[in-house]
Amino acid sequence: MCTCINLKTEDCYFGRNLDLEYGFNEKVIITPKNYKLKNNLVIKNAIIGMASVVDDYPLYADAVNEYGLAMAGLYFPKNACYKKVDPSKINIASYELIPYILGNFKSVKELKNIIYDLNITNEAFNEKLPVPDLHWMISDCNDCIVIEQVKDGLKVYENNIGVLTNNPEFPYHITNLNNYINLSPKNRENTFSNKINLYNYGQGMGAIGLPGDNSPTSRFVRAAFNKLNSVCNDDEESSVTQFFHILDSVLMTRGSVITDTNRYDITTYSSCMNISKGIYYYKTYNNTRINAIKLDEKSILAKELVVYDLIDKQSFNFI
Repeated sequence: MCTCINLKTEDCYFGRNLDLEYGFNEKVIITPKNYKLKNNLVIKNAIIGMASVVDDYPLYADAVNEYGLAMAGLYFPKNACYKKVDPSKINIASYELIPYILGNFKSVKELKNIIYDLNITNEAFNEKLPVPDLHWMISDCNDCIVIEQVKDGLKVYENNIGVLTNNPEFPYHITNLNNYINLSPKNRENTFSNKINLYNYGQGMGAIGLPGDNSPTSRFVRAAFNKLNSVCNDDEESSVTQFFHILDSVLMTRGSVITDTNRYDITTYSSCMNISKGIYYYKTYNNTRINAIKLDEKSILAKELVVYDLIDKQSFNFI
């Protein structure tokens, strides 16, 4: 369960809520230029994002590279269909996809030149880490796409909404938005009947019917409504603050979603990347203060992975 969005003001932003019933030892990880991973995959472009590191391998959940190409993997249960190795294709395991794409391409346009040559394989990272069912949103300042590999092959969708959640497949979410064509950020006129006097008794009544539950389809609609009607200044502080407010509108609070294993789905962290400047902002469920790490020249040219532990203890400003 996750929600991913992009946003453009003066700069371009990309990020997500990661909703899980557990943590995965996530940290902010910078993979420097020309870093060689254990499977001989060379990361030509520096990357910053949220990942767990296993055997010196950054398993990214979301990230951006030094050229402003950003990507996130979101849960896509039972719909994702990874294939066996195909000698006629570029075979990439699902855990390799983010470092492969961000490490080798500078834009969505460049990626599109080879995207249908990709074959996402069913290879697990190791015997202790099962293959997760995922689909991906990829964005830069000009384009946004969704990649889904399903039973009948690799699908690539243009995403001018700039939102992704989970099941069903992406085209359903776009079609489903038509069911909410009547919603508005403005209060409505009385169209019920001219025979009775109906009035707006409070603000926000133009959006009555906007779904408030935590299902993927409802979060998609709610995130799209709030993002597409978003108004904020162009400066960094306003843009980052607004971005997190949009994500907050679809976050999961502990106790509101109980999984089949009787655990609680929560928004373990929220991220916002200024992809124009290579800044990774995040906050966690336990610490709502916004923290920031910048992809700078020193980290871009480092020889090893640069690791930042999450600041997960709440920070209060006592006055």
